[in-house]
Parts: sequence; C-alpha cells; structure tokens
Amino acid sequence: MGGLKIWLKAIRAPFFTATVVPVILGAVVAWHQTGLFNWGYFWLTLIGIVFIHAGTNLNNDYFDHTSGNDAGNKAPTPFSGGSRVIQDKLVKPRKVLYAALTFFALGGLIGLYLNYIFPGNIILVLGVIGVALGFFYTADPLRIGYTGFGELTVSLGFGPLVVIGSYYVQARSLSWAPLWASIPVSMLIALVLYINEFPDYEADKKVNKRTLVVIWGKRKAIKGYFLLLGSTYLFIVLATFLKIFPWFTLIALVTLPLALKAVRVAKANFGEPYKLLPANAATIGLHSLVGLLLAVGYILDKVFVG
Repeated sequence: MGGLKIWLKAIRAPFFTATVVPVILGAVVAWHQTGLFNWGYFWLTLIGIVFIHAGTNLNNDYFDHTSGNDAGNKAPTPFSGGSRVIQDKLVKPRKVLYAALTFFALGGLIGLYLNYIFPGNIILVLGVIGVALGFFYTADPLRIGYTGFGELTVSLGFGPLVVIGSYYVQARSLSWAPLWASIPVSMLIALVLYINEFPDYEADKKVNKRTLVVIWGKRKAIKGYFLLLGSTYLFIVLATFLKIFPWFTLIALVTLPLALKAVRVAKANFGEPYKLLPANAATIGLHSLVGLLLAVGYILDKVFVG
C-alpha cells in the first residue's frame, strides 16, 4: 500500500461527509436567510473543518491504541475499530499523533484567519470548543468517548458547532435558524457513531470504554437507535409544520425507505457485526442524504418563494 493510500486510510477520508454535509447546510441556510454567499469563505471553512476532523480521527486512533481498545478489537469492520494503520504496523503510533496535531494546527490557522476577518470572536469560540472536543474525545484526562458522553459530544461537534460556524462565516451574524437546521444532522451523526459501536461492544467493554451500547447492553441499546432515528424524521415534520423549516425541506422524507431498511437490518442483526454492515452503511447514507436534501429544500424555497 502506497504512502498516500495509507494516510487516506489513517484519516478515514470517506467519513468526511460528517463535516462536508453540515458545512454545506450552514452555508445554504445563511444564503436562504440573508442572500449572502462567498465561495472563498465557503472553501476555507470546509477545508479548515475537514482538517480538524482528520486530526480528530488520527487522535482517536492514537489514544484508542494506547488504551488497548483497538488492539483488543477482534471484529473490526469498515465502519468501526479504527483505521487499523497502527495495528497493521503501517504507521508508527507517534507519527499518527504528530499527524493529528499537525491537522489540528492547520485547521486552527484557518480558523484564526477567519476569526481575524470577522468581528466578535465567534469563530474563535466555536473553533476552540471543536478542537477541544476532538482532542479530548479519547485523550487524557477527559477521554469523553469513554465516559458515556461520546455520542452527545459527536452530536454537538458535527452538528450545531459546524452548522452555526459555517452559517456565521457567510451571514456574518448569528441566528436561531442554523441551530434548528443542525438538529436532524446532529441526531443522525450521533446515530452513525451509535450503530458503529455495536461491533465494538466487546472491545469497548474490556477497556471500560463506556459507550451507550456498553452501558445499556446491545438489546436495550438497539431500541435507542430506533427511537432516535424516528425522532429525527418527527423533528423534520414538526419543524416544517411549525414553519421553522421551509415546506420544501419535507423532500428529506424520500429517505424513509432507506431508514426502514436500516431498522430491519439492525433489528435482525444487532448482535452480529458483519451482518450489521448494511445498517451501518445505511445510517451513514441517511446522514448525508437527509442533510443534503434539507439544504436542497432551503435552496428551492429561496428560488421559488423568495
């Protein structure tokens, strides 16, 4: 495996949809609300947040290695168990940590530049919170992902923080609109992590990584998956009828068949890691599709309603 492929594997580039989608959504909501959109600022925001996401992924690989979590995982899948570059001896652990810190620094520099351009230090505050959550998700002394608050942290970090930040860069002001818009993608990214924790159950339990799946057990935890997934769609419908979302955002409901497929597979296979894979993939797809379709809904409302 070539050097570039190894590092793309290490940073888990296919999972960058977790940041790309909320950045797009935040920028689109800003355009819908204010009519303002700057492509240069959009790309800077996207690259900066992707850098922080890459740093987070590498950081997690390093500290899940030092805790013995990934080494003890006997059922890694394409969606769980880390990138495995350390376990497969493709990259030395220290290099993974140094790369993580480098990506955090690069993302931080872009954030500082954007904060310099826009008044109020809003970008600085959001950026510091985001980097802190990313670093201390698995790093001592907080190790948030080991405490039962990992799902909430991911929901916050890849939901409101990113959507509001992307909105602010375009609109240059704060509003409730990006916060409300962030809630469905926030819930869905939490579900991506949540469903990916089922294959990691045994390894997490051995190192006392208290994910919600470990705390509740698989049988109870899968009910939480169904509840949160259903709540996501319920929120979209309610927000639309309450005129918080434009009517066009109901287009996101076309993803319901994929959601039902995820539920069927998860219900039948939550205890079997490799048979669960279609549900893992479907949940990732739902996050991307729902987030993008919400953005499309805002665009259509702007174009046809004004």
